[in-house]
Amino acid sequence: MTRERYTLRGVEWDKKDVRKALSGKDKGLFPGSFCKVVPDILSGFQNSVIAMHADGAGTKSSLAYIYWRETGDLSVWKGIAQDAIVMNLDDLACIGGLNNIVLSSTIGRNKNRIPGEVLKAIIDGFDEFIEKMKFFGINILSAGGETADTGDIVRTLILDSTAVCRIKKSELIVNNILPGDVIIGLASSGQTTYEDTYNSGIGSNGLTSARHELLSGIYTKKYPESYDPEIPHGLVYCGEWKLTDTIRVQRSEDNFYSRNERRGQAKPAISDISIGKLLLSPTRTYIPLLRGVIDRFRKHIHGIIHNTGGGQTKILTFAGDNHIIKDNLFEPPLIFELIKKANKTSWKEMYCVFNMGHRMEIYVPGEYADEILKMASYYQIGAKIIGKVEKSKSKKLTLYSKDRIIEF
Repeated sequence: MTRERYTLRGVEWDKKDVRKALSGKDKGLFPGSFCKVVPDILSGFQNSVIAMHADGAGTKSSLAYIYWRETGDLSVWKGIAQDAIVMNLDDLACIGGLNNIVLSSTIGRNKNRIPGEVLKAIIDGFDEFIEKMKFFGINILSAGGETADTGDIVRTLILDSTAVCRIKKSELIVNNILPGDVIIGLASSGQTTYEDTYNSGIGSNGLTSARHELLSGIYTKKYPESYDPEIPHGLVYCGEWKLTDTIRVQRSEDNFYSRNERRGQAKPAISDISIGKLLLSPTRTYIPLLRGVIDRFRKHIHGIIHNTGGGQTKILTFAGDNHIIKDNLFEPPLIFELIKKANKTSWKEMYCVFNMGHRMEIYVPGEYADEILKMASYYQIGAKIIGKVEKSKSKKLTLYSKDRIIEF
C-alpha cells in the first residue's frame, strides 16, 4: 500500500497527528482565513491585524544536497531559498497579506557536510528573490535569522522561514466560499515571464516520496547521510533515474509560452531537462499576479486556496457546507506522471499529496473570471476555470481526472 510506504519513510501526508495536536486550540480572530490572524498587539491599532506564517523547503534540501554533491552546481541552493520564502509568501497572499512583509530564516546544518559556500548561496538566494519581488511592488524586509550548527540532529541541512505582516481589517480576505462561485486554477508548471527556466510544478510537497521513488539506488551508498537510516532498505532510492539523466518535456499551450511565443511567434516548445532539475524546480510564486487580482477584485473574492499540504484536497478545510466540483483540471505535468508510474499509487492518493498541475485557486463569481484569466495571461501563467461550487448538506469534493471520478 502506498500509504504504508509514506508512513515507513516517516511521512504523514494527511497530518492527522498535527490536526489532533491542534484540536481545540485558538484559531485566531477569523477561523475561516487561510492563515491564522491575531490582534495587532504591536501597534495596538484596532483597525489592523497581524498574520504570521512559518514553513520551509522540507526534504527538498536533502535532494539539493545530493544534486550539489553530484554536479557542484551551487545555484540549486538559491532555488531552495526561494522555496522557503514562497511557501510563506503565497500563504499570506491568500488572506490579502501582500506587502511590507518581514522575513526571518532559520538554517540548521551539519557543518561537516555543508560548508560556508552553501550558506552564502542560500543567503544570496534570499536576497535575489527579495530584490526581484521589489520590481513587482512587493516589499519584503529581511530581518536576518539563525544559522545553527546542529550536526547531532541534522544530517545535511534544513531550511525554514517565518514571515509576518500587518493587514488592515478592511483589506483582509477571509474564505467565505459560496454556491455559484467558479474556481480559477493557476498552473504550477510552465514558465512565467518572471521565471528564468521551465518549472516542473513540483513545488515543495511530497518530495520525500518523489525522490525515493524516482532516484536510483546508487545514491543509497554514495549519500547515506541524505536519508533516515531507519527507513527500510527497499524504500530508499528505489527508482530508475540518476539526477543527471534527461527526459524530453513537451510544454503545452495550457501552461507554457516559449520565448518565441513572447515575440509573437507561436511555436510548440520541446526541451530535454534533467530529472534533478525537474525535482528541484523552485516553488513558483503567484504574488505578481495575485497583487493585481486582489487590488482589483478584493471585495468579490470569496476564497484563495494554496494547494500545498493535502494537494487538491486542501479546500476541504475551508469548503463549508458546499460541494466543490473540479471537473476541468489541468493535465498532470510530466513530473507527476513519472512519480505515479514509479510508485504505482492511485490517482486519488496522488491528488492528496501533490498539486497535480495547479497550486493556487481563486473562488469568485463567474462574471469576474474572464478578466482574471486575462491578467494571468499577461504573466504567462496557465489559468482556466477548473470547477465550480454547489450547495451541499455538508462539505464534499469531487475531482474529475483521467476519465475517473474521485470523491472525498
